[in-house]
Amino acid sequence: MKSYLLIGTCLVLGGMGTYVGRSLLVSQAPGDTPTAIPRVITSYRDIVKKVLPAVVSLEAQAKGGKPRPKRTGDMQLPDDLRRFFDSGDGDRRIDDERSQVGFGSGFLISPKGVIVTNNHVVEGADQVLVQMASGKKFIAKKIFTDVKTDMAILQLDVKEALPYLEFGDSDLMEIGDRVLAVGAPFGLAGTVTQGIISSKGRSLKMNMYEDFLQTDAAINPGNSGGPLVNLEGKVIGINSAIKSRSGGFQGVGLAIASNLGKVIAQKLLDGGVVKRGYLGVGIRDVNEETAKELQLDQASGVEVTRLYRDAPGEKAGLEKGDVIVTLGGKRVKDSRGLQTVVAGLPTGKPVDIEVIRAGRKKKLSVTIEEQPEKFGTSKAPDIPEEGKGAVAIAKLGFVVADLSDDVSEALGYPASLRGVLITRIDRRGLAGMAGLKAGWVVLSVDKKPVTMATALVRAVEDGSTKKGIVLQVRGLGTESQRVTLRDVG
Repeated sequence: MKSYLLIGTCLVLGGMGTYVGRSLLVSQAPGDTPTAIPRVITSYRDIVKKVLPAVVSLEAQAKGGKPRPKRTGDMQLPDDLRRFFDSGDGDRRIDDERSQVGFGSGFLISPKGVIVTNNHVVEGADQVLVQMASGKKFIAKKIFTDVKTDMAILQLDVKEALPYLEFGDSDLMEIGDRVLAVGAPFGLAGTVTQGIISSKGRSLKMNMYEDFLQTDAAINPGNSGGPLVNLEGKVIGINSAIKSRSGGFQGVGLAIASNLGKVIAQKLLDGGVVKRGYLGVGIRDVNEETAKELQLDQASGVEVTRLYRDAPGEKAGLEKGDVIVTLGGKRVKDSRGLQTVVAGLPTGKPVDIEVIRAGRKKKLSVTIEEQPEKFGTSKAPDIPEEGKGAVAIAKLGFVVADLSDDVSEALGYPASLRGVLITRIDRRGLAGMAGLKAGWVVLSVDKKPVTMATALVRAVEDGSTKKGIVLQVRGLGTESQRVTLRDVG
């Protein structure tokens, strides 16, 4: 094998090509045609000049509005997962009647003044102050949102043509591709940072429908709603959240993939709302353990754990325990895949749904209906904090509190449910590693029912993590299941 060194010097280790600094080494077998080397980019100035004019800073305002508190540490957003929408001055008064209720970024997708941003940037606003890189300011009063994807559209009333960006194809992006993030972190409008795509297809249970690109481009509070662009200057993501223990950039940023974003944007632009299909079932992914339990040949598909009354699934004859493998002729690999298929099917038309029931395949016909407007959008109530009604159990790595009727109802649990609410999870603890989540309910410990946090504490103290502590738990939209927490260290 011959090695060809291009551009500068190179450090070679053990006969295999390795480069440092600006060096680039291409290895190839004798007789091969030399690999084409792309031109090294020394500056992003041309891309930035193209993108920056179409990126805007947004100040969400409401008449008599009260500033929203930062969403850090609640059960919908764990302490290391934060949306970022304010610049640190969220209590500022705009005038005698209005308050700033949010701050973030956005970008134009049409010369006619259509702006894309995040729902959590403009939530609760009756108007939005829009400032462009040129210094021009506009007031947007036409605000259309989709809570289930955390997206929003603003429509400006303008006569002049404005600079705008095009959506790119997020599916074509690969891990390692370079990207730029543009926005107004901490209110610093026109900030540009660079990085790469770190991962694709992330789903963090922040929104009902998710498809996140992960990037290490530095993004911080105020970047929400701004574009993540490729080296052609096309939008391949909408910056939405960060994983951080400090509240600032720590190398993990999350952007809504453009192929999801442009579909939602168009639907909001067309009708002001997003209409989706609805099957009306609770589900869980089929992993190797459940595949063995259900006597399936492969760990694929989704198990039906709940049937909503008078919903399409129940009408079609689905039963708890059925494993959905295809719907409308499309293979279903996991719960996110099922959501995508259902949301894209036409309503009012019957389609085939194939399930595995008691080890045998069965084909049914289901008619997808329009999803109820408030389905999946109920907001979490106030959850007790540690020391204020909640107690930490370090042995298992979670914080629990008594499950009140108000909390149970707000989370969508049946009124008859009795147990102890998990309010926070340490992902490095036994409970976190076992897949338990904040918002789940512990029903029993080692077969002993628990209805109060103090009883759960005593039961855990009596148990042994070396032998294994067995919890009966119930998650949102799922049936109860048994989980064994065992310290194997």
